Amino acid sequence: MNIRDLRYLVALAEHRHFGHAAQACFVSQPTLSTQIKKLEEELGVSLVERAPRRVMLTAVGKDIAQRASGILDQVDQLKQAAQRSRDPEAGTVRLGLFPTLGPYLLPHVVPLLRDRFPNLELLLVEEKTEVILARLREGRLDAGVLALPVSDDQLHVEPLFEEPFVLAVPEHHALANHASLRLGDLANESLLLLEDGHCLRDQALDVCQLAGAGEKTGFRATSLETLRQMVAANVGITLLPSLAVKPPVPPSANIRLVPFDGRAPSRHIAMVWRRSSAMSDFLEKLAGVFRELPDGLFTPDDTPPPRLDRGKELRARHAPATRRRLIARWPRAMVGRKPASGRAACQARRPFSFIGAPHVHRTSRHPDLLARPRPARAPAGVRRVRQGPGRRRPARRDRACRRGTAAGHAG
Repeated sequence: MNIRDLRYLVALAEHRHFGHAAQACFVSQPTLSTQIKKLEEELGVSLVERAPRRVMLTAVGKDIAQRASGILDQVDQLKQAAQRSRDPEAGTVRLGLFPTLGPYLLPHVVPLLRDRFPNLELLLVEEKTEVILARLREGRLDAGVLALPVSDDQLHVEPLFEEPFVLAVPEHHALANHASLRLGDLANESLLLLEDGHCLRDQALDVCQLAGAGEKTGFRATSLETLRQMVAANVGITLLPSLAVKPPVPPSANIRLVPFDGRAPSRHIAMVWRRSSAMSDFLEKLAGVFRELPDGLFTPDDTPPPRLDRGKELRARHAPATRRRLIARWPRAMVGRKPASGRAACQARRPFSFIGAPHVHRTSRHPDLLARPRPARAPAGVRRVRQGPGRRRPARRDRACRRGTAAGHAG
């Protein structure tokens, strides 16, 4: 028995598939299957129930896989302790963040981490809170940045910052004209919320309960960006964290962000890790970098975004595509002139025709519109005959010959 065989068993317990477990361990499927079989022979028990389309662990297999996971975690901590003894600020840190925080926090904190720990390899994992907590307990993550409260005696909680909420409303909503709001102003309002499993949903429901508001039924978003687009489409209103409305997130011209008066509703963010972790001293330094973020990131900005010229935008959007292309290709000297008519107009416009074909022209009354290509006319006395497949008939007949033939038949 060796550490490698234990990793194979833990991977198989996680993926429940020999092929997927082999890919995760960077080995071939026969190699992994052979090593699992040898481990079963060495222990004298059956660890895996092999079925044609599925793999299940036996009761003793689940117990051994769980113990093997703890052993592998201890081995990783031994390696990390030895590495940090040589360089305390080097190594690898596996950090978990939840989806409604990670995309908006990382652009601000990652540059600080690179400057403070240039030799640190940071592996970021974005998952929901329950998944991050489970991986922390299993030793698959070193730390997590989560929203409080976190109830687990095995985890150490290090507070980082408080992030207030702002109310996002459509630009023509009744609350859009308010410079600021109180919680009572949300009474009898229906808010758009995230689906189950997001900690932001639970926090927004707590705010709704305090304010006397409710949830808008019939819709639950999967991300903050979906909520933002629904507000811009005048579907409803919602609560957004302050980091989600700060640059580099671009402002939306159709959304008005209204802050709260006094003690605004907020969420508390903390870094958590196992109390038994060998990285506790370093993780406290890592948490200190998160606390160095400027206070302006957590201050709601009540300045409305610049409004666009909606009339100009709509006119450009609904203009005919051919007109836009023609105007773009039309020489600047020709813009604003009165169009000519007749053959001279066609000859004058031919160098500037849309597709450059000599037989394509514009109509005299509407030079910006394209007419259909004219088929070339046949010369006088020539008749065109449509030829089908397999038919070879002369395409030109002289009228005089036809008249002479007709006269001979008549005589």
